[in-house]
Amino acid sequence: MATTEEVKKLATLARIKLADAELEKFTGEFDTILGYVGQLEKLNLPQNVGGEKPPLRNIMRKDGDSHAHAAHTEKLAEQFSAREGNALRVKQIIQHD
Repeated sequence: MATTEEVKKLATLARIKLADAELEKFTGEFDTILGYVGQLEKLNLPQNVGGEKPPLRNIMRKDGDSHAHAAHTEKLAEQFSAREGNALRVKQIIQHD
């Protein structure tokens, strides 16, 4: 079961502002979501000819010289239709009854 501290941390990472009164509700909803996502483990994935699951591999770009921290942030943020600092502000689509 998720704790309110874990939900606070996730909200911070997702840049979602939560009132303390909403924490209990979201903690319960988070557990429900995790239970639903856990059903993915029951999927019958395609198997290779030998009957084994295909090997997992990571497809990533090669490491190279990185650009300066936040070098492109302002250029991208200028294109936002609505912004709050350097974050894109969007219309609320989830309603809580």
